Amino acid sequence: RRPDPGRRGARWYRTFTAALVRIGAAATAGGARIAGDIDDIAVMFDKRLSHARMLAAGVPVPPAFGTADAPVHDYASLREAMTDAEERRVFVKPAHGSSASGVVALQTAPGGRIRAITSAATTPDGLRNSLRVRTYLTEPEVASLIDALAPDGLHVERWVPKASIGGRTFDLRVVVIGGEPAHAVVRTSSHPMTNLHLGGARGDLEEVRRALGDDGWHEAMDVCARAAACFPGSPMVGVDLLVLSRMQSFAVCEVNAFGDLLPRLTGFPGGPAEGVDTYTAQIRAVLAGSGAHA
Repeated sequence: RRPDPGRRGARWYRTFTAALVRIGAAATAGGARIAGDIDDIAVMFDKRLSHARMLAAGVPVPPAFGTADAPVHDYASLREAMTDAEERRVFVKPAHGSSASGVVALQTAPGGRIRAITSAATTPDGLRNSLRVRTYLTEPEVASLIDALAPDGLHVERWVPKASIGGRTFDLRVVVIGGEPAHAVVRTSSHPMTNLHLGGARGDLEEVRRALGDDGWHEAMDVCARAAACFPGSPMVGVDLLVLSRMQSFAVCEVNAFGDLLPRLTGFPGGPAEGVDTYTAQIRAVLAGSGAHA
């Protein structure tokens, strides 16, 4: 069976990281400098590694399930891990995916009831990524879905309750440049995935800031800065920040090596990126770090 070109799995990850090494070697030989750190990028493209790095640094992250000795490797081991942890709601994520591709928001309930919400579509040719979020309600469907995703590696986290604005749950994509949070977009949704290409919508950042208050906003940005600091060789890190229910705590669910595509969005007022987009802010930060002038 031919692989789905839109699906990022273990083979894609091996090819990608090997390419990074070749690019780094070529840059060194040619006297060039790569803005991003190759090792950091490789870790950020493995959800298991990035989660473990942030956890070790004390960054708040959702609890993960499975260990190196007892990984979640199929549907049966997933249900066993959930039972051991007394969890009924988890997010199941392909280890190397992006854009919510293959992510499954899984809920179980007494009496054998089950619900899996995902953008993954089961087709006669196997799994395909879809722009339509769908729901699977039978255990055979869900088991088949998880078992199809599992060979490329899974990262499983507790499904923590997110806060709501205007009746829709939300999270924040925060771009940290040169160690300082510089840009943010609110992503709202009526289903568990807030990605804008899956039906999510941009929310009002000022409304979120007012709801958090000054202290809450500063704490949120501090969490993002601490997450980015786990990748010290990277001048830019995109941080997906969960604002938990009651807006009193936070957790980082993802970090992105290339999560800086925020069209028509300029930096925070009063900050170093005020009035400029993410790419301009990064160029300024790189030039400043090299001693050059924009």
